[in-house]
Amino acid sequence: MYQYDDYDRALVRERVEQFRDQIARFRSGALSEEEFLPLRLQNGLYLQRHAYMLRVAIPYGTLSSPQLRTLASIARDYDRGYGHFTTRQNIQFNWIELDQVADILARLAHVDMHAIQTSGNCVRNITTEAFAGVAADEYLDPRPLAEILRQWSTVNPEFLYLPRKFKIAINAAAEDRAAIQMHDVGVYLYRDQHQAMKLRIMVGGGLGRTPMLSEQIRDDLPWQHLLSYVEAILRVYNRHGRRDNKYKARIKILVKALGMEAFAREVEAEWQHIKDGPAELTEAEYQRVAATFQPPAYLPLPATDIHYGTALSRDDNFARWVSRNVKAHQQAGYVSVILSTKPGIASPPGDVTDGQMEAVADLADQYGFGEIRIAHEQNLVLPDIRKSDLYALWLELGKVGLDSPNAGLLTDIISCPGGDYCALALTRSIPVAQAIQQHFDDLDYLHDLGDINLNISGCMNACGHHHIGNIGILGLEKNGAEWYQITIGGAQGNDAAIGRIIGPAVSAADVPAVIDKLVSTYTDYREGDEEFVDTVRRLGLAPFKERVYGHASGHHTADNNAAVREVTP
Repeated sequence: MYQYDDYDRALVRERVEQFRDQIARFRSGALSEEEFLPLRLQNGLYLQRHAYMLRVAIPYGTLSSPQLRTLASIARDYDRGYGHFTTRQNIQFNWIELDQVADILARLAHVDMHAIQTSGNCVRNITTEAFAGVAADEYLDPRPLAEILRQWSTVNPEFLYLPRKFKIAINAAAEDRAAIQMHDVGVYLYRDQHQAMKLRIMVGGGLGRTPMLSEQIRDDLPWQHLLSYVEAILRVYNRHGRRDNKYKARIKILVKALGMEAFAREVEAEWQHIKDGPAELTEAEYQRVAATFQPPAYLPLPATDIHYGTALSRDDNFARWVSRNVKAHQQAGYVSVILSTKPGIASPPGDVTDGQMEAVADLADQYGFGEIRIAHEQNLVLPDIRKSDLYALWLELGKVGLDSPNAGLLTDIISCPGGDYCALALTRSIPVAQAIQQHFDDLDYLHDLGDINLNISGCMNACGHHHIGNIGILGLEKNGAEWYQITIGGAQGNDAAIGRIIGPAVSAADVPAVIDKLVSTYTDYREGDEEFVDTVRRLGLAPFKERVYGHASGHHTADNNAAVREVTP
């Protein structure tokens, strides 16, 4: 993983002391709340429903074991013993005292971490997939370019006051596991027929109040122009993006208003001014960064392992866990392992205790190379595990509650913290997630259903990415009551899609039963091994609406399901 140099460390240390001074001036009254607001946001500090929340950056979701232990210590010493991993591969601490923030940041800086630009109208954490560098279907390792983007965008004065927040993701595998098409700018990295490294640039994606998938703006772009081309996009956005209405300020609104053709012309004209300037990347700069992402010292191992095979045949529970939570690796004899943070009602999705973090750090050292990844699905990943160690690792994970065999299944729910913490949320997400997990607690049935992702957001900001869930749940409020609107047919990845609303919103108590009806409709109509989302695409919404509301129009009838009530979002 990337190693900080003296410049990186100096920047982070000085930022800590700068923010320490800003907090002191706010406490003394020298800074008003209005003046302090943008300063704390650019250091990842929100004022939430009950306390301050600190969001810590985990660039492209990669952590070392010492870094994870430091996060565990912060959870224990400054929070309530846990942290919440987010859909942008960051971690949030929800019970932070303002006067302790500078000390927390200093502790983070000691292990080359920070909270810079995890909030505010700037370029946020650069993301990629959790299996970068080890995925069997990877064309190239995206992390060097992700790191170069991170360095370029960090405290870049030209882009610290954008019209709205700006999210960039990069993917370099056959399967898009980085949700590229829902980002403001998404980058597909690949090799052309001459083995040259090229970029396909997507722009204008985003969820929230007006969900849109991005469109291609440029293909076949030489990698040397990554920064200059993204800079041209940002300059056009900075110049023409709306600042009068935050709900219309994201770049997707500008792209839609201008049309992709006109927007692309603006970007191309801007790019011509800068494309051969200082932002053009050199081979030397790429190699400087890429050198820190060299593969670890893998052992030469056979592709098959007799002890692993024996364990698979003797222990059905282990075999079931392997079938969902273990992924193919580039190196023979190795695999990557997903540690599900979704055990059911015992813990909200994405929450990990200090003890679990320390245990995972120890396991990463014992069985891997001391590295941990964070997936945007809010799970942890150990990227380099020998097949011969898998059974022993699985037993150890069971001792700390991280052995749930449900990766990619219905109970592997992506959820925002919702109204239990977030000041913006209209409804609570966690109780709904737990009610669904409790309703679907039969592992055999879940495994029979196969891949279904279910995402929950507590408001239109869509931090739970409900629009791209195969089943999406959006919390709404009306007359002081909480309601939940259901969408189906959403998807992330290569065939990304925005889900469609099936009908009137339902109460929290009715959500599990509605999900049950959607799932039973799927099992009644699926053909062969067809996945849920493909059945929805083949049949449309009608049979699902009819099962839930008693009529394919989606309107409930008086004699059917009286618990379903209409709410206008």
